[in-house]
Amino acid sequence: MQSVSTYNPGMPWTHRAFWIGPLIIGGILAVLVTIVWSTRLRYIYNARLAESRRERLFLASVGFFTALLVVRGITLAIHYNIGLFHDVSMGGRHIHHLVWGILLLLLSGYGWLLEMGTGTQGSLMWVGRLMSMIYGVAAALTLDEFALWLNLRDVYWQREGRESFEAMALFGGLLAIGLFGQPLFYGIARSKKPSRNT
Repeated sequence: MQSVSTYNPGMPWTHRAFWIGPLIIGGILAVLVTIVWSTRLRYIYNARLAESRRERLFLASVGFFTALLVVRGITLAIHYNIGLFHDVSMGGRHIHHLVWGILLLLLSGYGWLLEMGTGTQGSLMWVGRLMSMIYGVAAALTLDEFALWLNLRDVYWQREGRESFEAMALFGGLLAIGLFGQPLFYGIARSKKPSRNT
C-alpha cells in the first residue's frame, strides 16, 4: 500500500523530506551524548561501561531504539499525511528506509573490518562509539521493514507487516540479553566444569 504523499523531485537528497529522518535521529543521539558527557553522568558511564563490549552493546541499543521510535513516527506521519514528511522516491520508485539501513550496515561492517574504533593500536574510541550507534540505527531501519524483505512486497501497513514488529522485538531482546546478561555468560564461560569424582 502506497502512502498518501509521495515527493519525487528527481534526486531525493535535494528535498528536505530526505534529510528530516537522519537529522532527527542524529540530533537526538547528539543531545543524549552531550547530556552524558557534560554532566556527572560521564563518571557513572565510564565506571559502569568500562568494558568495551558492554559499551558497544549499550550504544547499539540506544541507536536502535532511538531510530525505531523516530522512523515509526515518521512513517505514521507519512501514512496519515501529517506535516512535512513524504516518501522518498527516485525515478518513480519508492526508496524504502531499509535501503538506508542496509547501506549503514555495510558502512559499519566495513568500519569494523578496518578495525576502526575497536581498541586496537591507533584506533579512536569515539569512532568505535559512533560505529556502534550507526549499527543500532541501521538495524532499526532494516528490521522495521523486515516484512518487506520477507514477503518481497510492500506489506508495511498490512497484516503481514506484523512480522517487522516481531523481528524488531527479537533483535531488541537480543541486544538486551547481550547487554544485561554478559556478566552471567562470562561467568559461565570462565567457570570450570566440576569433576565427577567430587
